[in-house]
Amino acid sequence: MQELLSRTMSAIVAHQNSDPILQCPASVLALLPDHPDPIIALAHSKLHTFPFHTVPVYWRRVYTDASIAKAVALIKHGLAHFDGDDMSLQDQDRKRSRGADENPSNEKSSKAWVDEVVRVLDMAVILAGAAGRGEMIDRLLSALHHFLPPKATSQTKRRRLEEDCDSFPMRQHMQSAKVPKIQYPIQSATAPSMQAFETHMETAQPLCIKEALTHWPAMHERPWSSPAYLLDKTLGGRRLIPVEIGRSYTDADWGQSIITFREFMERYMTSDVADPSKLGYLAQHDLFSQIPSLRNDIAIPDYCYTSPPSSETFNSGTATKPPLPQLDEPLINAWFGPASTVSPLHTDPYHNILCQVVGKKYVRLYNPSQTDKMYPKGIEGGGVDMSNTSEVDAEATPGMLDTIYPLFRQAKYVETVLSEGECLYIPVGWWHYVRSLSVSFSVSFWWN
Repeated sequence: MQELLSRTMSAIVAHQNSDPILQCPASVLALLPDHPDPIIALAHSKLHTFPFHTVPVYWRRVYTDASIAKAVALIKHGLAHFDGDDMSLQDQDRKRSRGADENPSNEKSSKAWVDEVVRVLDMAVILAGAAGRGEMIDRLLSALHHFLPPKATSQTKRRRLEEDCDSFPMRQHMQSAKVPKIQYPIQSATAPSMQAFETHMETAQPLCIKEALTHWPAMHERPWSSPAYLLDKTLGGRRLIPVEIGRSYTDADWGQSIITFREFMERYMTSDVADPSKLGYLAQHDLFSQIPSLRNDIAIPDYCYTSPPSSETFNSGTATKPPLPQLDEPLINAWFGPASTVSPLHTDPYHNILCQVVGKKYVRLYNPSQTDKMYPKGIEGGGVDMSNTSEVDAEATPGMLDTIYPLFRQAKYVETVLSEGECLYIPVGWWHYVRSLSVSFSVSFWWN
């Protein structure tokens, strides 16, 4: 561990001539290694001065490097409770277990510094995007596994979450969710070949792909359906995640919060939440850059490496927007939440393969030719362009739709219930509405 900490700090203070951090004031660089707290506060204020995409890269690097310097200092302080790195990990484990039995405050002390290190590093990932230090942060966090306090021996709620929850309470949540009758099913195919998929793309229609994820470890030997497994991959649930609070981001009472993975699991995933405004949803988050070990449990579908037809094929009836730059690799995002979470009716700027790993989702899609019946939003507060999102709640009562959005009821759509192990190809520009029917873990792959 000491060698890792030394290498980390050497990398923090050694800058290449092209390093963007050199654009910040020299006084900041001088203070950063030994006095990271005021530098973190300064960089934090800069991150909130601009919209994220316009924040100068060097301020994101300052925030990240200062956070790493603080984490290193916290780890060094925490290691003072051990006999040094010459002690084997097995001996350290025995020492921690013995210490916890003899003095319960030892476990609390160990937990406190480990928790703080995780918090500091994860905030650098979530707020600053890790700014080129992702691998460095992951190495530090991975090393913390050796210093986690021993598990409690009492049958507490925490203990039950780790040991008794082999899977999420799917059936109970499915009974409480409204499962729609499928009237206009999406075309489906079983593991089509690349050539067959490319041929289908020429039709500019969605496709439900069955038996496409059988090789994913997340489906079998490293199951994401296991709360215990997910807790282990998140340092006992210590990792921080951004969570959307509320049924849908279009609702007035919707909000966001950064909480630990364990808190998310205990509050939203393994207990019933009757009030839709209190639902928690890990939505459209790049979880796999934050926790690369989870990335090893999945694979990019081969279909994402096909060449889509020209954009004109998909944008019939919609306003033409400038084409986006071509992606080198698909954009991968996680979607994890309880039953009844909703992604409101919207379009995406890329082709999408939505993969269902855990649970079921109801998905409804409208062709771009139906855009004149979708009631798109416009420019909202702060100049945010919401024209890719509809004003309509796709599952509102017929009476409400007839009164407020009469054209929407005339729009033609297709639909499906996406089950575990299935994928859904959503062509670029198609309007889609998604609702979880149970605890659900999905992965989306955007590509162009």
